[in-house]
Amino acid sequence: MTEREGKSPGGWQLNCPVSVRDHAECVTLAHGEGGRLSRKLIQERILIILQPVSSQSLDDAARLPHSGQPLALTTDSFVVTPLFFPGGDIGSLAVYGTVNDLAVSGARPRWLTLSLMIEEGLPLAVLERILESVARAAGETAVQIVAGDTKVVPRGAVDGLFINTAGVGELLEPVPPGPAQLQRGDELIVSGPLGQHGIAVMAVREELGIEPLPQSDSGSLFPAVDQLRLTLGSRIRCLRDATRGGVAAVLHEWAEACGKTLSIEERTLPVTPEVRGISELLGLDPLHIANEGTMLLAVEQGAAAEAVAQLQTIPGMERASRIGVVRERGVAPVTVQRTLGVEQPLADPLGSPLPRIC
Repeated sequence: MTEREGKSPGGWQLNCPVSVRDHAECVTLAHGEGGRLSRKLIQERILIILQPVSSQSLDDAARLPHSGQPLALTTDSFVVTPLFFPGGDIGSLAVYGTVNDLAVSGARPRWLTLSLMIEEGLPLAVLERILESVARAAGETAVQIVAGDTKVVPRGAVDGLFINTAGVGELLEPVPPGPAQLQRGDELIVSGPLGQHGIAVMAVREELGIEPLPQSDSGSLFPAVDQLRLTLGSRIRCLRDATRGGVAAVLHEWAEACGKTLSIEERTLPVTPEVRGISELLGLDPLHIANEGTMLLAVEQGAAAEAVAQLQTIPGMERASRIGVVRERGVAPVTVQRTLGVEQPLADPLGSPLPRIC
């Protein structure tokens, strides 16, 4: 039996005008996991080709020129497996993930689109349950679903259900200037415990048999961002929801943008006993594990205490913590002072130990 007779080519191989001989020149799962390889793929393969027709921005949302209310636009895709996990499902995740990208970009989320890529054979009861979850999350976050699309593909072409969204929001002043404006002395804060979402998804996917099951932190960040905007105003430098690649990936992206060293202290990191225990058992670092309702933010020197106090009044963010500071560039872009007092470089995640978590 020939290879062609024994194995059907992928859709990209049919009538493809490109010859590929080197497997090192192929996309891997790590390219999609939010770390160094994701940035490399975007910067060296995608933006370089789209340069004539793109903004070249790596922000979570684009700021649209508009004569009236300034607007922000974002887009996202969701391929999490399993479709249901402790604390959420792909439906609510699609809404919260899109809303959060707008919120940390300084916008009030207003409108979403929802596109469904459905695998042949998906039970209609499953689809209906996910859509009910979408509706609840949209109602909770006060966004309207204003457009959508539905495609059904043969068995095996997707894994049950993939969702794509676009989100539009109204920019609220003052809009944080972004990580390129980070200054020496600026303080770094996380809004809640690290790694909740990634560990929750992994626990059910790998059937770890953990009781009680860890719960995802999937939820809306807009109430927290809006409260910080009203109290801290222009003292906020930048915000980012720490999804794929975790807090470590965000820190490295910010360090690259500002040309400074971001230094954190391990003892100040909020981590639940469940996440810490599973991470130690499996050799994972909570700094590299995805979150879906936890953000990293930077505020100007002296503003951290007030920011943390505000966050700790919000349900789910009682363990918000100041975790570090911005310094002039040293030998490493990101450093972590471990609990034993040793300061060392924090690795930029190449990929993720837990693929397909969002």
